Amino acid sequence: MTAIPLPASIDATTELLRRGGYVPDRALSTALYLALAMGRPLFLEGEAGVGKTEIAKVLAATLQRDLIRLQCYEGLDVAAAVYEWNYPRQIMAIRLAEAAGQGAAAADIYTAQYLIKRPLLQALESHASGPPVLLIDELDRTDEPFEAFLLEVLSDFQVTIPELGTVKAAAPPIVVITSNRTREIHDALKRRCLYHWVDYPGAERERAILAAKAPGVGARLGAQVVHFVQMLRGLELFKPPGIAETIDWAMALKALDARELDPGTVDATLGVVLKYQDDIARVRGAVAAEGVVKAKQAAG
Repeated sequence: MTAIPLPASIDATTELLRRGGYVPDRALSTALYLALAMGRPLFLEGEAGVGKTEIAKVLAATLQRDLIRLQCYEGLDVAAAVYEWNYPRQIMAIRLAEAAGQGAAAADIYTAQYLIKRPLLQALESHASGPPVLLIDELDRTDEPFEAFLLEVLSDFQVTIPELGTVKAAAPPIVVITSNRTREIHDALKRRCLYHWVDYPGAERERAILAAKAPGVGARLGAQVVHFVQMLRGLELFKPPGIAETIDWAMALKALDARELDPGTVDATLGVVLKYQDDIARVRGAVAAEGVVKAKQAAG
């Protein structure tokens, strides 16, 4: 796989994302272009479901680079993020050496063949297609000690393995970091990155996204779906629907052969677009019926 050259302008960045089915606004294209041009990590923050992770996936696909994903979670440590030793294989090697009447020195078992490479170490290695896209997803789920460790890795793009030495990237990976803002990320790490807040799209851009991701959904139904979802995001819901829910709902309505919204179908399918019973109970009935009327008016 041959890597595609990095985009040479903001417009080229927009076109790159659009080729991958992602419809960006100008601000996102600008932030991404600058991150690529300056070789800086891009820190994407926003509500869950606005398409932050998809940006990294599309970037890797359109640039034809390997995508390496580090999914963050509470308690994430170096063994899960960088490397660990394959202890069962090491123990087996020691026992085989003893059975053969030989001793196994540390130099024999602490070699690359017994090393399990995790995402951060993989991202520092050379790849045939060029520097990979390293997606550090939902960093806000980790704790502060790991965040401090990550800052050190991103500063020098190297890690030290005591038994083997320092591994340094010949060419730094393209780094995309996402956060759902369940906690604040330390300023020291943010200063290392370029920052962009990914918001819910406006109606026009969401219709373009829906057309790209669900082309089989009719224009009339698609417009009504988008305006109804936009209405839902204006309510005080526990979890407003994201773009993925918009697409899923439109596809579900298409599967039901719906041509346009009606209150009965909306009530029956709210579980596709809303994921909490309290939210569904609040919308079902009068609110949904009113929303259908407004969505049809707005869609024209």
